[in-house]
Amino acid sequence: MGRTTESRGGAGRGSSLRRQRPRALFPLSRPREVVRSGRAALAGSQAGPRGAGGSARAPAPRAQLAPVLRASPRAAPAAAAAAAAAAAAMLGLLVAVLALALAYFALLDGWYLVRVPCAVLRARLLQPRVRDLLAEQSFAGRVLPSDLDLLLHMNNARYLREADVARAAHLARCGVLGALRSLGARAVLAASCARYRRSLRLLEPFEVRTRLLGWDDRAFYLEARFISLRDGFVCALVRSRQHVLGTSPERVVQHLCKRRVEPPELPEDLQHWIAYNEASSQLLRAESGLSDVVKDE
Repeated sequence: MGRTTESRGGAGRGSSLRRQRPRALFPLSRPREVVRSGRAALAGSQAGPRGAGGSARAPAPRAQLAPVLRASPRAAPAAAAAAAAAAAAMLGLLVAVLALALAYFALLDGWYLVRVPCAVLRARLLQPRVRDLLAEQSFAGRVLPSDLDLLLHMNNARYLREADVARAAHLARCGVLGALRSLGARAVLAASCARYRRSLRLLEPFEVRTRLLGWDDRAFYLEARFISLRDGFVCALVRSRQHVLGTSPERVVQHLCKRRVEPPELPEDLQHWIAYNEASSQLLRAESGLSDVVKDE
């Protein structure tokens, strides 16, 4: 009987152990209340922590929410649209600048309008003043691809262009341009003569050596020599007649020197050239039916 009781008791204990379920670490006796409490905790975290008095604190600053806002799917298309608009604006500005540059160089003599003022400013601001009106001045240059013609040497018209730039720098440095402006006068090119002796090739360096030969009652006479820096050869010679309007060359020289100065004797070949110009003017006036009193302007 005792054994039977123990066996039954042991069997009863074993069945009760088998019937017992393992306890959960977090018993969920009331699932609905747990869900409600979870929702309340989530709402509390969104609304912000509460203080000791129960009042809600200020919401999180916008700087903390910025990453969330940037990561939102609606902000990405707006940022892409703004970037596309900025790129379109930059492209439009670039096209406008290129169009203006093309119109400037197509409708105007762009490089000439840039080089002459730059040469005058450089002569006035960066180079020392030349007191001797008859002193020779040098203007450096180099043959560029834009200066070439079909024979691959410097175009004949480029010599006159370079001589014009060098002449403007020369007159600015010796003070003639300033004196003309002070007297309310100006000087214009009335005649020029070029003699070509040897071609200047691509990228060949040269100097334009300009000097004032003299003046008469109406004009200044200048000479420009194109000297190759490779061997010192005189490749071209350009002479020009600068007609003074609004005053006389004598008054300009007197304004610069503060006294009356006699003009130097002109070279013989220059006198022949001046005589040729006068004969040509008389012939053209006769063809036009004008009297000899009318002078060339």
